[in-house]
Amino acid sequence: MSQSADKVLDHFTLFHQPEYQALFERKKKDFEFGHSDEKVAEVSEWTKSKEYLEKNFAREAITINPTKACQPIGAMYAAQGFEGTLPFVHGSQGCVAYFRTHLTRHFKEPNNAVSSSMTEDAAVFGGLNNMIDGLANAYALYKPKMIAVMTTCMAEVIGDDLGGFITNAKNKESVPQEFPVPYAHTPSFVGSHIVGYDNMMKGILSYFWDKAEDYSVEKTQAINIIPGFDGYAVGNNRELKRIAAQFGIDVTILSDVSDVFDTPGDGEYRMYDGGTTLEATKQALHAKATISMQEYNTNQTLQFVKEKGQEVAKFNYPLGVTATDDLLLKLAELSGKAIPDSLKLERGRLVDAIADSHAHLHGKRFAVYGDPDFCLGMTRFLLELGAEPVHILSTSGSKKWEKQVAKAVEGSPFGTASKAYGGKDLWHLRSLLFNEPVDYVIGNSYGKYLERDTKIPLIRLTYPIFDRHHHHRYPTWGYQGALNVLVRILDRIFEDMDANTSVVGVTDISFDLVR
Repeated sequence: MSQSADKVLDHFTLFHQPEYQALFERKKKDFEFGHSDEKVAEVSEWTKSKEYLEKNFAREAITINPTKACQPIGAMYAAQGFEGTLPFVHGSQGCVAYFRTHLTRHFKEPNNAVSSSMTEDAAVFGGLNNMIDGLANAYALYKPKMIAVMTTCMAEVIGDDLGGFITNAKNKESVPQEFPVPYAHTPSFVGSHIVGYDNMMKGILSYFWDKAEDYSVEKTQAINIIPGFDGYAVGNNRELKRIAAQFGIDVTILSDVSDVFDTPGDGEYRMYDGGTTLEATKQALHAKATISMQEYNTNQTLQFVKEKGQEVAKFNYPLGVTATDDLLLKLAELSGKAIPDSLKLERGRLVDAIADSHAHLHGKRFAVYGDPDFCLGMTRFLLELGAEPVHILSTSGSKKWEKQVAKAVEGSPFGTASKAYGGKDLWHLRSLLFNEPVDYVIGNSYGKYLERDTKIPLIRLTYPIFDRHHHHRYPTWGYQGALNVLVRILDRIFEDMDANTSVVGVTDISFDLVR
């Protein structure tokens, strides 16, 4: 064998050794019983055709590689943004392991969550006993300040009553009566992670705000901000706090995961780190207004907040010059304070950077996919750069979202070829890329398979990013965030220029030192 204690090979090298290649061949011959390589190549080539595109877009019964995850992941993410909170997934151990792994692979941080460990008996008789025992164990072992309960498919199919189960568990003294246990029903078979986020946010705010003793308390000048499910939350939440500090505004970020998913390695163990304090969450009821940074992440939550008498405002991933302008103008309006000169300088620097680089961006064609708010925000920014967002695709996108995208590109000379595809998946996008090619694709790590098939470069700018590290630490919101995104896009463009002009004596006539 090539592998030994004296000669350790990584998998890039190891699996190409003769013994592994022989193993793969035997597996293919004796167990897979697939079609011939020639037939596979023939069908693969057909899937690139216009004929296949039409068949692909006509399908109704299957989704292939959607641009979304399931509800409990979003609910878990939202819960972890509160002080000392332990997510409790009412379902099987396998489900919660997947949710934890998904978030851990993106943020490169341990992800705390527990399960009620439902198995076959619970599927038949209900999960009440699992809830009673699970809450007792979680409370005793992990000593949280709050346990947030969410469901999976199994609990929802059999119709477990979370409110009733939690009441029974408290009556059985699993946790003290006054201990906070908000909950949300989050079936994995409908909706998406952004719906789960919305359900859990509403569940947590409802728990604290519906218990308020006095709703007549005079409103403060504070402003609540709900970031939504955001893969760049560490950088973006801190950027929001920095902007608010320059304004001199008292801001409460509801579900602040910036420290939770960026815990330092300083020798001190922290099972829970940061998060919006429970007291701040209670007091947020009396804020002057609540702003959502992502409309489609907070539909129910904003309606609930509005019913509590607060002014609400919503944005669609505030990326770029105009989107940041709108956010700052809203903060100025709500606070009665002028936009700081320091932020005006940041705006000017961003505009200058765009002007410096516009020649490399002008006319470049892009495909964008991901969550509805991200796609809308990125589309608007590409138009500002003079680029052309051609295919804008979101599995969670609605007809309303498609109209918003259409309005965003309307009237722009760079948006004439743009089209939004709500409810479609990455297999649809593959057909589009073969039949209506673009220069670059913007999305998450799952797009690397599109890049391999179509040879169109991928720029990773949204959740999840599994195969690159630490992107989440840098903001994409605000003027500084837009500058970061601009640099990421330009770097990929310049890398491709170098790669395509690097053959000595053949293409290196354009292998320029200055770009």
